[in-house]
This record gives sequence, C-alpha cells and structure tokens, in this order.
Amino acid sequence: MRTPKMAGVLALFYPDSNNNTHFLLTLRKTYKGVHSNQIAFPGGKAEKIDENIMITALRETEEEVGVPTASIGILKELTQVYIPPSNFIVSPFIGLSIGELSFKLQEDEVEKIVEVPLLDLLDDKKIFTKKITTSYAEDVDVPAFKLNGYTVWGATAMMLSEVKDLIKQVI
Repeated sequence: MRTPKMAGVLALFYPDSNNNTHFLLTLRKTYKGVHSNQIAFPGGKAEKIDENIMITALRETEEEVGVPTASIGILKELTQVYIPPSNFIVSPFIGLSIGELSFKLQEDEVEKIVEVPLLDLLDDKKIFTKKITTSYAEDVDVPAFKLNGYTVWGATAMMLSEVKDLIKQVI
C-alpha cells in the first residue's frame, strides 16, 4: 500500500439569523477525480506549512468557504477515516462559531455551499441505504443521508453519523 496522504476537515456548527443551529457542507466542483461533484465537509490536504492536522482543517475551511480561523473554536477531534480511492487518511473536527457567518466560496474548488439545519441531521427519516459501485466494490449498500436535496454518503456520511451520535448523547 502506498503511504496515505493526510487531510483535515471541519464539521462547522453556527447559528443562523434566527439563532437556529446549522452546519456547513460543500458541493465540490466537477473535475477529473474520484471526489468530483460530491458533498463534503470543508477541508483538504495537509501542507508543509500546517503545524498539525487541526490547523489544516481550519486553514482549508477558511480557503474554501471564507470563514476566518479566528472565529472558529474546535470542540473535538473525531475518528480518522481512511478513503481508499484517493488514499487519504482524513481527520475530522467539530468546530463552533458563535456568530452568524457570511461565506465566500473558493470558486475553483467549491461549486456551492450547503447550509444544513442541525434538526435535519438529527431526523432519523433523513437516513437511508444507497447501493453504489466504487473502484473496489460493486453494488454495495452504504448508509447515506438526504440533506437539502443532496445525497451524502461515503466518508462524509460516516463522519456525520459520529457527529449525530455524539449530539444525541448530550441532548
């Protein structure tokens, strides 16, 4: 196996103008690559300038959606996820911003910002099973979320499941 690349992503929670909690996903641009046109958390590949993988997640979030690093508090690191098609180990983090946010997307990487109400994540009716074919398996049933009209599956769905489980432990 090739040495995996490291990446950091951020599940960023924040209030909207009515003080309802939302979290942020992005729709990636269409490009020639295994993660083209997928829904994902903001984040990306670690760079040599990053002191650690948390800094990567914060830096990439600021680059991709324009949320200043200084306005985000990191609450918890989640379980790392290995993504075979792209050979990445992804370290996800839960972050919180206490103020209403404005976004500026990085147009060469992000097609659209998807703001999801927290209540939608907690709604068990938003979870279903999707049959997919990947580079390493055919017709596999995977858990997925239907959020804002988008199907969220794969590593992002795995991370969302962990976030949902953590939140349900405290509410």
